[in-house]
Amino acid sequence: MHGLYQNTRFIAGATNLKGMPSDVGREVAFAGRSNAGKSSALNRICHQKSLARTSKTPGRTQQINFFQVTEDRYLVDLPGYGYARVPGGLQREWGEFIGRYLECRRSLAGLIILMDIRRPLTTLDEQLLQVCVAADIPAHILLTKADKLSRNAAMNTLREVKTRLANHAYGSTTAQCFSALRGEGLEDAQARLDAWLFPENAASSRVPLP
Repeated sequence: MHGLYQNTRFIAGATNLKGMPSDVGREVAFAGRSNAGKSSALNRICHQKSLARTSKTPGRTQQINFFQVTEDRYLVDLPGYGYARVPGGLQREWGEFIGRYLECRRSLAGLIILMDIRRPLTTLDEQLLQVCVAADIPAHILLTKADKLSRNAAMNTLREVKTRLANHAYGSTTAQCFSALRGEGLEDAQARLDAWLFPENAASSRVPLP
């Protein structure tokens, strides 16, 4: 199934709900703090170098970007949140925009939340998880930049994150380590996307996730 992602292409950017593509099919959105490595993760998952543009200025993306995987299956790149240099008023606007998308988008099958493995589950991350619980949106966490830690340290952080998720009523949320640089966790991330985007093929999923 993962071969499909290499043909993913950008189709639209929206700054409001009316500017979004038709709400049909299935889509998975990617969200995270502005420095969590969201664009790098999308590029790695899709086996492309510049599908999602990376920027040296976090917080630069101010629209929701839609990428077509197949005719009616999509990946969605949400604006990064939590960048200190973005004015507070604009941050609130982005938050409201993302919130409306999460609450209203019927084709949304799941949310990938990216967190720097060295700084997981910030207050803003937990607020997003609360929105997912309230809106009954399945969530999966990618602990990015796992290459910045030793294997043991990364596994310890993953265990701590899973414990916190269970203790804060986010128990249905899954999590894994991920490195866009080394490709660590790539197949697990693609398997999660497969399950959400192509449930008709769930019986033949490559990698069963906990």
